Amino acid sequence: MGGGDVVGDDLLGSLSADERRDLQERARRRRFRRGATLFSEGDSSDRLAVIEEGRVKISYFTDDGREVVLAVRGPGSLLGELSALDGEPRSANATALESVEVLSLAADDFLAFLERHPSVSIRLLKTLTRKLRQADRRRVEFSEHDSVGRVAKRLVDLVEEFGVPQDEGTLIDVSLTQEELAGWTGSSREAVSRALQAFRKRGWIETKRRAITVYDVDALRRRAT
Repeated sequence: MGGGDVVGDDLLGSLSADERRDLQERARRRRFRRGATLFSEGDSSDRLAVIEEGRVKISYFTDDGREVVLAVRGPGSLLGELSALDGEPRSANATALESVEVLSLAADDFLAFLERHPSVSIRLLKTLTRKLRQADRRRVEFSEHDSVGRVAKRLVDLVEEFGVPQDEGTLIDVSLTQEELAGWTGSSREAVSRALQAFRKRGWIETKRRAITVYDVDALRRRAT
């Protein structure tokens, strides 16, 4: 989902045809429009979801109202699995970045699914471990890199996970505002704007409304290290 907080956790894509059919039979499909809230921080819930289509932003708000973006999840990703399994309140918000379709199922049904398909439990454990490692890496990023380096790192992550090759460059197929990118990098909107402007001047990227095309991902990768 890359080495940052875009996690390659396509659980759905890793399932066999039989496993996927079993999961779908236990779930119900739900659609959310762009900007809709799938769940909110502090909610109690015994349900989780698997994204079939679209991307979802995971975030929380600080006491002063500033949004901190934790991750972007795409097709195949699990949402809300920790709260559904341990019974604790939701620790973050999940917001649709575009039209989203999910498979929603009760925690008990998901546990029954795992009991029937124990190999999926191993894949799930690996996914959760990867998320923990990436959270650790993010803390290191904040201590070692300036805001420009963190913006470069997020762009590299997005290219690796959601990049769509073009005739020239790679389109990042995720609609993020500068405010969201700021919340994801622990920077101000002004700092993100300056970073993007610097990258444009160097010819590394091109920006349009809610769209970024990367022309030199290697240059961004060097700036991020």
